[in-house]
Amino acid sequence: MRAVIVRSFGGPEVLEIAEVPTPAPGPGQVRIRVAAAAVNPADLVTRSGILVEAGLMPTRDLVGIGWDVAGVVDEIGPGTTGFAVGDEVIGLSDRLDVPLGTHADFVVLDATSIAPAPQGISPIEASTLPLNALTATQSLETLALEPGRTLLVTGAAGAVGGFAVELAAAQGIRVVATAAESDEPLVRKLGAEFFVPRGARLGEAVRALVPGGVDAAIDAAVLGAEALDAVRSQGAFVALVGGGEPRPLRGIRVTNTWIRADGPQLARLATLAESGALTLRVAETYPLDHAAEAHRRFDEGGLRGRVVLVP
Repeated sequence: MRAVIVRSFGGPEVLEIAEVPTPAPGPGQVRIRVAAAAVNPADLVTRSGILVEAGLMPTRDLVGIGWDVAGVVDEIGPGTTGFAVGDEVIGLSDRLDVPLGTHADFVVLDATSIAPAPQGISPIEASTLPLNALTATQSLETLALEPGRTLLVTGAAGAVGGFAVELAAAQGIRVVATAAESDEPLVRKLGAEFFVPRGARLGEAVRALVPGGVDAAIDAAVLGAEALDAVRSQGAFVALVGGGEPRPLRGIRVTNTWIRADGPQLARLATLAESGALTLRVAETYPLDHAAEAHRRFDEGGLRGRVVLVP
């Protein structure tokens, strides 16, 4: 089968389409025939070698790329229950010590890492859900805000930020969104009550809308201390990049969302997507063989949706 791999770290030019043995599922696992796989910042970080430098990934001669997947169960491992061959599923490959990722013709995942695909939604759209929506919902889970509380979401027009706005607003949380000025209509449609354009003095602008500062922040744009300044004393702050969290000034509880695959949680998110409560956004699609081109486009930025690879 084909798989996107790197043998040395760097830019999009290091990506290879390699012929590798088709993996077999072990106990508690399923093999998925990949229909679509989104490209995420995590893939760029994997490709660049940052995960190895940070000690999060072991050094290997060959590193597979890809976290998100939508596809069809192709084979069931011994003792695996809950899924059958032919099931349409979505899933997340969150283990950093496995040799291959989801940017391939087939991928093997633990059955606990997948969920039934949302009905009535194409695999291309569905593949944009797992990593980003799980990151958003697990961040909100960490904050545990009650309805009526206020939340700042930076990078609110991005994939994680957009899901965070929608999920928070659905819980009755009052959202302050920051993004490019041209993104205001989008983030308000997603459920933001307040908007601050990117480039404004964030702390001052947010406090003008919410006196004393917001109760919490999800820093999807990785603004760090700038976003922390918008949070009230003894509030809460969630960072999304390991090592990128600011100091816990003014008694603010600072935590980091280390994404985890969670099949039941992903199933609930798929149900929300089916109902239209979550907006799935695809920017562009590329054939699997054009993975390097897809990464170059992702590197350019300015997208309002995910780039998706299609085998």
